[in-house]
Amino acid sequence: MKDVITIGEAMVVFNPVKTGPLKFVPSFDRNIGGAELNVMLGCSRLGLSTGWISSLGDDEFGTFIQNFARGEGVDVSEVKRTEDYPTSLNFKEIREDGSGKTFYYRSQTPTRALRKEELNEDYIKNSRVLHVTGIFPALHEGAKEYMKEAVAIAKQNGVTVALDPNIRLKLWSKEEARDTLKDFLPEVDILLSGKEEMELIFETKDEKEMFARAERFGIKDIIIKDGSNGASGRRGGDRHHEDSRPPQKVVDTVGAGDGFDAGYLYGYLQGWDLGKCLRFANTIGSMVVSVVGDNEGLPYLSEVQEALGEKEMIER
Repeated sequence: MKDVITIGEAMVVFNPVKTGPLKFVPSFDRNIGGAELNVMLGCSRLGLSTGWISSLGDDEFGTFIQNFARGEGVDVSEVKRTEDYPTSLNFKEIREDGSGKTFYYRSQTPTRALRKEELNEDYIKNSRVLHVTGIFPALHEGAKEYMKEAVAIAKQNGVTVALDPNIRLKLWSKEEARDTLKDFLPEVDILLSGKEEMELIFETKDEKEMFARAERFGIKDIIIKDGSNGASGRRGGDRHHEDSRPPQKVVDTVGAGDGFDAGYLYGYLQGWDLGKCLRFANTIGSMVVSVVGDNEGLPYLSEVQEALGEKEMIER
């Protein structure tokens, strides 16, 4: 049985060799990105058993991604290859303060080859958590239906469903994002959302009201990530806020939320209380922003242990 599985697109990421506007960058380093795969990489490095459902182009870039994921311990038996669409790409722009932009080349995403009728139900049934994001259903209508089917299978079989809205307005409008994600919320057990995404979905800037509106959907764990301001959560009657851990240096903010998700899911599966889950997840987020790359900064369990200075916290 897998601890955590996901569905999502992965891309070859070209990271700039210097900071500044992309038009002045002379060359790039080739890496791998994709929010859902990043979370699986993070979970795998923490020692969880992970799996990934996706489709890649039957090309050299697709082979590069598949081999990398397999080498990181992520099960890729449900990753299909297609000759009909090329593996997606993105180019990153990073500014001096660690902020940046991403330029996508994914309109012909190979996930268009996925068919909900071909979903492996047993793969979903034999997992503890299905982690999904708002990126995948924004890619195309077929992806939305595919994710709906996967979530339905999970719920029918007692599999925990975790959702990170991860709203990308380059892919769809605010209205489309809000309507689609609200359709999924009744099936969600763990909501891992950025504060701005909560504002968009629930149409309020008041954090207490965000929690109240999310609770109406029956979500068990509601987490609001707020960058350098830390994270807040509700689990039943438990309410907790955890301040962020100051990073050594912010060089690239991409992937911090994915690292947080991996840390939270790890703690959840260990049966930790809400505060401990948030503290662990915040620590990972602060570690990720200190390293350039989508997933290069995702730590191993021993590294998180060292950062926390609390060995007993991560003992099973």
